[in-house]
Amino acid sequence: ALGFAYLDSGALYRLLALASMSAGVAPSDEGGLGALAASMDIGFEGEVIWLDGRDVSAKIRSEAVGNRASEVAAMPAVRQALLRRQRDFARLPGLVADGRDMGSVVFPQAQTKVFLTATAQARAARRVSQLRARGEPADLATITADLAARDARDANRAVAPLKSVPEAGGFFLETTTRSIDESVAAVLRAHLDRLQP
Repeated sequence: ALGFAYLDSGALYRLLALASMSAGVAPSDEGGLGALAASMDIGFEGEVIWLDGRDVSAKIRSEAVGNRASEVAAMPAVRQALLRRQRDFARLPGLVADGRDMGSVVFPQAQTKVFLTATAQARAARRVSQLRARGEPADLATITADLAARDARDANRAVAPLKSVPEAGGFFLETTTRSIDESVAAVLRAHLDRLQP
């Protein structure tokens, strides 16, 4: 809506998760994961995501890769290696950066920070709809439990924990009962409000 570039930071962690699974690097091998994060050959072309010259757009969205991504994201060496790569996406006229530490760590000086949330149950139902639309099996109870566990892991990690940043101008947006259009409109209003003198 604003003509900004887009960064799905979670895709970077998912790429590392997939790369580590392919290379046999254990999720507990912080040094190996950090080195892999710094050296991955990745590319983004619209909706297509590349890893080592292969289109892995669908592969990185699997539940197994998502769970591994949450594990490796807790490693300080991994976060440090991916921090610069994320910041390199910032460009004019602006960037929409989607991720669990965008406003608190990666772009602390961002003009508009939105803490977008919904209940684990609502997010799980949305995820089930996505997976089933792609013809993949999906169990609501399992996905709800996985999301709740990921939230707890991300909120309690020592490095760059998941948190709202109201003290730094963050805007909290609960979307459990909002449609996509309603959520987009609320974010745009929050952004335009921050442009006012």
